[in-house]
Amino acid sequence: MRKIVLGLLMLAFGLNQSYAQRFAYVDTEYILDMLPEYKSAQKQLDLIAETWQKEAEEKKAEIDKMLQDFQAEQILLTAELKKKKETDIKLKEAELKEFMNKKFGYEGELFKKRQELVKPIQDKVFDACQNIAKKSALDFIFAKGGEMIMMYSNARYDKSDEVLIELGVNVTKNKGSAPEQNSAPNNGPTQRPGGGR
Repeated sequence: MRKIVLGLLMLAFGLNQSYAQRFAYVDTEYILDMLPEYKSAQKQLDLIAETWQKEAEEKKAEIDKMLQDFQAEQILLTAELKKKKETDIKLKEAELKEFMNKKFGYEGELFKKRQELVKPIQDKVFDACQNIAKKSALDFIFAKGGEMIMMYSNARYDKSDEVLIELGVNVTKNKGSAPEQNSAPNNGPTQRPGGGR
């Protein structure tokens, strides 16, 4: 990813001196934090994750109890009973591992729920960035707060507030202020190229 970003930067600033390319950046974390629907989605995701985490903890407590009981009585057990209890414990541990993967693993239920709730919001931000780029005749808009690291950024190139205004959020230049939702947000049509970001 960094090689691609460096390549784009070289292309933008070094390869074609005769054509001055225009660029800006947006602070995606700031934009998302200012959107009430994003905060709502995050709350839903936190509640879901908390519920599943409690369920996992209960399963773990059950396994711990089985282990304690086994250790306390294993002297009195026959070899056959020992083997059965050890198998039962291993099965419960496997069930817990499967539960954790199913709920929290890569492409698990939490991941899918996040996609369902957050992706439409990210798409709106993407569309707003495209609109700002077209209105301001920009060649590039970089995302500050994602994988790309900016060592320095001049605030005059920060288009984050313009993106929020495009999304219908009233903002002031103070990034610490609370957001207000416009009563009539701009929902103009936008075209997204080929699905890629």
